Amino acid sequence: MNKLLFQLPRPTVPIFIKSSRLSATASAVDGSVESSHEWVKSELGFPVRRIYCVGRNYREHAFEMGGNPDREPPFFFQKPADAVVVCEPEATSATATTYIPYPPMTSSLNYEGELIVAIKEDGLRIPVDRAMDHVYGYAVGCDLTRRDLQSDAKKSGRPWDAAKGFDGSCPLSPIIPKEDIELGENTTIQLSVNNSIRQQSTIGKMIYSVGEVICHLSQLFQLRRGDLILTGTPAGVSHLNVGDQVSITCANLIPCNFVIGEPK
Repeated sequence: MNKLLFQLPRPTVPIFIKSSRLSATASAVDGSVESSHEWVKSELGFPVRRIYCVGRNYREHAFEMGGNPDREPPFFFQKPADAVVVCEPEATSATATTYIPYPPMTSSLNYEGELIVAIKEDGLRIPVDRAMDHVYGYAVGCDLTRRDLQSDAKKSGRPWDAAKGFDGSCPLSPIIPKEDIELGENTTIQLSVNNSIRQQSTIGKMIYSVGEVICHLSQLFQLRRGDLILTGTPAGVSHLNVGDQVSITCANLIPCNFVIGEPK
């Protein structure tokens, strides 16, 4: 086998588990090294293979973006794996130390808060009733978007890559295993900017549930371990400016807190 010219690290997202599991896991592979309130950091990390995103998966957001959710099947796009930026788990919205530089070639950076699903098992053409067997856990994050570039791409019938897949466009929290978190239809997902709520909905208002998203997506691609799926954003998307503090929460998942920094 030929030697590689250089090594490229694979992005890895930390995994946090319930502190109540600490005693059981300390003697196994999941020993802890760091705490975050009720969570402790596992020695395991989640290597990221691909990042899939589903568009317009909340009815109100579909309308605000000019779509008709009653007629549209789910559609998908991707971000590069190295768009991931893991937000510091101990930070609050006021003390966030994770900075995302304002990206170049845009004057309209938008936030889109989302529930993120981490895939643990390969699958192709996965039936809905087996879809959740492929889920390892959950995180929350942001589909940062250069909205002006996206609007131009739509008008020209061009791909969205430059609008959605830029450096740092996927800040997210550490992953929580699904057995450590309860998410139901009434679970609230919320995004705040500078402590002002901008997006708020429940995950039961998704047009396509997590299981249905996995089912549809696996008709197009073979899902594999290490894939992340951003499941759509509620209504209320808008602009971000340098210095804005963003906080995304959902149930007891570790919040995703970051600050928009100066352009590079």
